[in-house]
Amino acid sequence: MTALSPAGASVKLAVLIDAENANPAVAGELLAEVARYGTAQVKRAYGDWTDAQLKGWKEQLLAQSIQPIQQFAYTTGKNASDAAMVIDAMDLLHTGRFGGFCIVSSDSDFTRLAVRLRESGLTVYGFGERKTPEPFVAACDKFIYVENLRTETTPGRAGAPGRAPAAALKSDSALVTLLRHAVEASSDEDGWAHLAAVGHIITEQRPDFDSRTYGYAKLSDLFAATGLFELDRRIPGGGKSAIVCVRDKRHPATTTR
Repeated sequence: MTALSPAGASVKLAVLIDAENANPAVAGELLAEVARYGTAQVKRAYGDWTDAQLKGWKEQLLAQSIQPIQQFAYTTGKNASDAAMVIDAMDLLHTGRFGGFCIVSSDSDFTRLAVRLRESGLTVYGFGERKTPEPFVAACDKFIYVENLRTETTPGRAGAPGRAPAAALKSDSALVTLLRHAVEASSDEDGWAHLAAVGHIITEQRPDFDSRTYGYAKLSDLFAATGLFELDRRIPGGGKSAIVCVRDKRHPATTTR
């Protein structure tokens, strides 16, 4: 779902792509994911476009209406494109037009940029491969691994992760602890917590958490698959949309029924 500002308008996002450190094969899925968080008002990809290694980007630049930013390398071994991307990000920041930035790279060099943007009150979404260093992941409000965006139709790429069975989920102590603590932190006296609030707490603790990593498209599906939680869909009085609530099956109100 596209994020909305308090005024009801879609949040304006600037999408900055380190083309020398990102794979063009997932560009379509990546921008579809960006659309869940807001409107990509600016889409720029940085690199030395005279380099044959970037030729795979040409088709995606045209198909996705991404503006290529040319940056020649000034000296061997130094990435001038990174510097150009940081400078542009700061210029865009000071226009005051954006509510968030999407930084597409697996390079830890953008860690300080992510921190600086967040210090200015903007939301930062990171996109990169699982090899992305932890400091950059932690510096973002939310980090999305591009492997989770790949579908069976993505050329030359394996499909999304297969669904982890209940036994594997239950044996993942780090996952179970994370889910249970998030539910407990946002639950009422009966143990019920709104799933949206639970998801927010999880992301605060783990910016890279994604139910798709375990093969489940939705967080509610992941909770249900563990077999450790109850889920309840409620429709508030006069409302049309259901609110999903979750409760740990260990809660007294559950075990005494």
